[in-house]
This record gives sequence, structure tokens and C-alpha cells, in this order.
Amino acid sequence: LDRYGLPFWGNENGKKLIICDHRLPPLELFEHYEHGKDADPTFSSLLKEGVKVSDITGSIGAEVTGVQLSQLDNKGKDELALLVAQKKVVVFHDQDFATIPIQQAVDFAGYFGKLHVHPVSGAVPGFPQLHMVYRGPKDVGHDKLPETRTTSISWHSDVSYELQPPGTTFLFAVEVPESGGDTIFVNQAKAYERLSPTFRERLAGLKVVHSAHEQAHQAISNGGQLRRDPITTVHPLVRTHPATGEKALYVQPQFARSIVGYKKEESDALLGFLYQHIALSQDIQCRVKWRPRSVVVWDNRVTAHSGLVDWEGPRFRYIARLAAQAEVPTE
Repeated sequence: LDRYGLPFWGNENGKKLIICDHRLPPLELFEHYEHGKDADPTFSSLLKEGVKVSDITGSIGAEVTGVQLSQLDNKGKDELALLVAQKKVVVFHDQDFATIPIQQAVDFAGYFGKLHVHPVSGAVPGFPQLHMVYRGPKDVGHDKLPETRTTSISWHSDVSYELQPPGTTFLFAVEVPESGGDTIFVNQAKAYERLSPTFRERLAGLKVVHSAHEQAHQAISNGGQLRRDPITTVHPLVRTHPATGEKALYVQPQFARSIVGYKKEESDALLGFLYQHIALSQDIQCRVKWRPRSVVVWDNRVTAHSGLVDWEGPRFRYIARLAAQAEVPTE
């Protein structure tokens, strides 16, 4: 994206980013296989001798040292899927994802499911699965953020409007500022668990409309293009994880719009409470600080997150996402 002043992609190909200049057909349903169900619950292949797991908080998140993700065999990948489902977000530093051939990174993430192609993001030529997240000088979407909003926090689960939204998701650093640009995560399973049994009963069976239209409109307003026409999709308000059996809230303010069958005021009141519950529950959140060569892996089905735009000056935050689509959400 020359007009955004982005740096070259940091691997052997030396390619710049572009916006896709043609439309793609709608995504089609497919049968997802959940590898976390095949995992050894003792994590014998992933957490070998010398590997250290440190919890970020008591309720969500862990940092793992002594593992090079790109070298995992299939058993290790199965265990990674389960560990991420249990911890919700797992941070690996000193990884080689930003320097190995792009196809190798794509193949690794593709083990966990069909890789999502983002409808509006920039991508490396030949690799539309790489969703590039850029913050910095000439960033059309965020340079005027302080003029229009009091905060950069925007809680969301990635592309929840898709028929089969992502599950196991990888975000890796290409270039990050020395400070700032952290990502915050919230445990949506804990958020559901914290509700009273009576209130949880009220949520049973409710369906929520998720919309891509606002994101598409913003992309066009900022001079971007669309890969696919925007859609709206209905998902259960509470979903169940296929590997752990946990139930989790599946709503967030960026893409959820209304509760099916509720009047506007009723829907706004209930969703507003849940959004406040998610945002204020710092005891079920964690904050991830980026380093060069960091890889953050989270389960998009049972978390919500927000990037922070909290630095000034000519510094880049430039990270890449590979997101494996998962099953159709079910309660």
C-alpha cells in the first residue's frame, strides 16, 4: 500500500502489500475438523522438558518459552490447539514467523482450519490469507482517531459476521514500537460463567445478528476496496467450544448488532449490559505486550480483544494475522 507508506514485507520475497483489486465470491460452508479434540491432555509433544509455561493472569493468558512453533509436528499442533482453547491466549516470543518463507507460515496455520481471507484488508501478493494490521504514519483509518473518539479500544472477535468465523488465530509481529500498541484480551467463557444461573437461563436460545456492512463502509471511506460483498449472519449469543465443552458469550460491540426477536430498545439494553460486563471485567482480561518476533495465538471463539493505539510519532505497529476458520457456532 504505497499510499499508506508501508515498509517492505520482511522476508526473502521482499514484496510490498497491495489491496486486492477484484471481487471474490461469498465464502462457502465447509466441514471443519477440530484438532484440539485429538490432543494429548498432558501436552507431551508441545511442552517437552525445558519448556516453561507462565500464566499472564489467573484467569486468562500464558507465555510459553522453549518452543519454536514452526518446528512442531502434528501432535504438537493438536496440543497447541487445546492449550490455546484452555488458556484462551498464548504468547510465544523469539519466533521465526516473520522470516521463514511465507508459504511455510501459511501451511503451518492452515493445519488448524481453512484460512480466512479478509474482505477488506491489504495482503501480500499471492497470499490473500495474510491479513495485515498496520498502525503508523499515514494510517488513514486511525490518524484522526483522537479527533472522533475518546478511546482506541474496540472490543471484537475477529470477523464474527462470517458463517464460520475463525477459531485458532495467529498474529505475529513484523515491526512494533518499543512501547505501546499492546493488545488486550477478555475471557468470554469466564464472562459467561460470572453471570448468575438465572441470567444465563435468560440468554439460552437467543440469536444475534452480526454485520460486516459497517466495516466495509469504513474501508471504502478510507480509500480501500472490497474483496467480497458485506454480509449479515445470525449466530447464537452463547456458543460451545467443541474441544473443551465450555460455553462462552459470543457478542461484542464491533460486529454484533441486535438480538433476533427483540425490539430495538430491548436488544440495546441487553447487549449494552453484556458489552459493559465484558469491558469492565478486568479480572478476566490480560494485556499482551509485543516484541519483535512475537507470535500471539488465541482462540477467537471464546475471547474478544482490542488493539491499543496509544503512541505518537513516526513509529510503526505492523503485524500479520493468519486465522483458521472453525465450525459454525452452535449453542
